[in-house]
Amino acid sequence: MILIEQAKKIFQTKNGPVTAVDDIDLSILEGEIFGMIGYSGAGKSTLIRMLNGLETPTEGSVTVAGRTVSEIKGVELRKARQEIGMIFQHFNLLWSRTVRDNIAFPLEIAGVSKAERDKRVNELIELVGLDGRGDSYPAQLSGGQKQRVGIARALANNPKVLLCDEATSALDPQTTDSILELLVDINERLGLTIVLITHEMHVIRKICHRVAVMEAGKIVEMGPVLDVFRRPEQPITKRFVQQVTEPEESKETIRHLVEAHPEGKIVKLTFVGVSAEQPVITDIIRRFEVAVNILQGKISQTQNGAYGTLFVHVTGNASEVDKAVAFLDAQQVDSEVITYD
Repeated sequence: MILIEQAKKIFQTKNGPVTAVDDIDLSILEGEIFGMIGYSGAGKSTLIRMLNGLETPTEGSVTVAGRTVSEIKGVELRKARQEIGMIFQHFNLLWSRTVRDNIAFPLEIAGVSKAERDKRVNELIELVGLDGRGDSYPAQLSGGQKQRVGIARALANNPKVLLCDEATSALDPQTTDSILELLVDINERLGLTIVLITHEMHVIRKICHRVAVMEAGKIVEMGPVLDVFRRPEQPITKRFVQQVTEPEESKETIRHLVEAHPEGKIVKLTFVGVSAEQPVITDIIRRFEVAVNILQGKISQTQNGAYGTLFVHVTGNASEVDKAVAFLDAQQVDSEVITYD
């Protein structure tokens, strides 16, 4: 569905050339929810703007839904953009138009008849859960409702690809979750390919099938979300994963626990897939002469299955503790002894 080959984007500034995207090769499958995560300045916004022709690569090519977007202009580019919807962080709604008129706007531009526009708008209002708000103006809507209007408008022309540029960054956590659930529903109902960029690993964990981690214009790590969570390789990826698995307040709690229990070992267990549902703690207590005190834990769902972390305090004979940890590894549970200097 999307193919990016050796794409590079160099901006000329008064301080010299700046490489925003640096030799990226990327393939995104039809019907996939693909996430790009990175901090500000990583190049992710520039990359997503290349997908709908808002930016042209300095080198390389970008192909979306069979069209080489990086090489077309004018009428052909406008036709290509009808197959590429986009939603934004700050909604970009027309404030003088009602919800209904905002959604209808791209259909007007495309020359769709009023009867067909009305029918399509009614379908979209129902799809995004805005029944009864069609005659409201943006100023009368909550942030989540405004983003639902943005999503409906992006879907007006039946696009094959939906691009999401920090689409939930301006929303509170509860509203963010409702918008992410809506995107998953749209993906499943319509088979729509969704590409989203974010700096929040919670968003990636919640809905994406695969993720690419960007830093300094490059993709430094990529893979299925569950694999990236289980074994992050790059330092930046580990920091992002810790947003979900070890928030700052949890890290401080674990530090105090390590200091408070010098006689044993604090072990971090990582569960993936079916192992997250197995009674492994009960098993090791029964099999080995160790005592296990559960300190803190969390299980999250990803699109590819369950992912969980559990911090336990294990005491007993050193060899028995080592055997218990080895047993956990054999059960597809990664273990790491936590120490602080």
